[in-house]
Amino acid sequence: MSAARVTDTATSIAADVRAGRRTAVEEVAGSLERIAERDDEIEAFQVVRRERALAEAAAVDARADRGDLPLAGVPVAIKDNVPVAGEPMRVGSAATDAAPQSADHTIVARIRAAGGVVVGLTRVPELCVYGATDSVYGVTRNPWNLGRTPGGSSGGSAAAVASGMVPIAHGNDGMGSVRIPAACTGLVGIKPGVGVVPAELGETDWYGLSENGALATTVDDAALLLSVMAADPSLALVTPPEQRLRVALSFRPPVAGVTLDPSFAAAAESAAAILRSAGHDVRRAEPVSITDSAGNAAAIAGLVRWFAGTAADADAVADPSALEPRVRRHARLGRWVRNTPLMGQRLRDSWIEHANAFFAEYDVLVTPALARPPIESRRWSDGGWGITMLSNIRYAPYAAPWNVAQLPAIVVPMGVHPDSGTPVAAQIVTRRGGESLLLGIAAAIEAARPWQRVAPAYA
Repeated sequence: MSAARVTDTATSIAADVRAGRRTAVEEVAGSLERIAERDDEIEAFQVVRRERALAEAAAVDARADRGDLPLAGVPVAIKDNVPVAGEPMRVGSAATDAAPQSADHTIVARIRAAGGVVVGLTRVPELCVYGATDSVYGVTRNPWNLGRTPGGSSGGSAAAVASGMVPIAHGNDGMGSVRIPAACTGLVGIKPGVGVVPAELGETDWYGLSENGALATTVDDAALLLSVMAADPSLALVTPPEQRLRVALSFRPPVAGVTLDPSFAAAAESAAAILRSAGHDVRRAEPVSITDSAGNAAAIAGLVRWFAGTAADADAVADPSALEPRVRRHARLGRWVRNTPLMGQRLRDSWIEHANAFFAEYDVLVTPALARPPIESRRWSDGGWGITMLSNIRYAPYAAPWNVAQLPAIVVPMGVHPDSGTPVAAQIVTRRGGESLLLGIAAAIEAARPWQRVAPAYA
């Protein structure tokens, strides 16, 4: 058996397996070998499905329709907050039930039907609440700098891809949980708009904030995984936009008191400059202001759903007393706010109306993906609720407004921070139904400014 090369993309692996140039068993064995070599220091995986994955790869090789499978033989990591049949779903918590799940989540079933092989489940912070991936099970580290977090809550998935252990991974995004890890680890991360991919996350989808998305090292791979999860093959057909786009460029953090690191400002400016040089109309414009009613509506509507969604998930665990103190506090706030008018639709609708009006004037928005480099990789759960909240908001404020608006957004790498050695990135947002446009723009940026696909120590 020959181990799959780290430089192989999901797209190239699937093409080779479909054509019989390689086998699914070879590809999965190579991925498992890299996991065995690398994951002790990164701690990306909660479960590694070695024997089951090899058996499932052999089944892919034996399929009569192998030549038609979009993900033929591709090793895939699944975030440990959706059901994978036969495996426990711990969601980063000792409070959850350790019993194996009886059936696959819809997106897992679609990945398997497309020929993808689930090699493992990736780590998350408890109940996926926060933006750094540490839990009772361990501390997940950033492959670019082991002293920094890979972000959260899809930090395990991002670390697995950025270290070359798998070419693609599933994640989900309720307040930025795909885009923040993508930005921390130099990946493409896409959060689709509402209704594109089945959510079915936790008890409430965090009251409509959360969507399943994709993490990958290339735009084509992100598009391929998204197309499978959405059951929409057209999403895999990535083409740079031909029409002249109206592009808004914004640097202003949507949260008061946040300072923007110059390297992340430069990342957004560089992405906008590539679009400007391609003939698009780029202008400075601010969609979110902390001083206007729409900006306040976005912030409040997002926070109350984050709190209330956590409360619903905490109420459903097997042993609530085993939850981390910071998560218990988050849930207590959620139980309070869900019985107040703040949980009504008025504030959210106000922000959605404002966002839709903005995207009637502009086709896309470019912002920094983060405000500063990833925070330290450590047991943030030991520090309490307040320090966790403050650290998360200070470094990653740009993603959440677009969960509240239920609009698609993507993150693309734009270089490396001179101090932390971790990637910098830009975020691109568009109107509902614009996933293909985002992928096309990201592909144009990738072609103009290719990035390091895997962290240097693992390339």
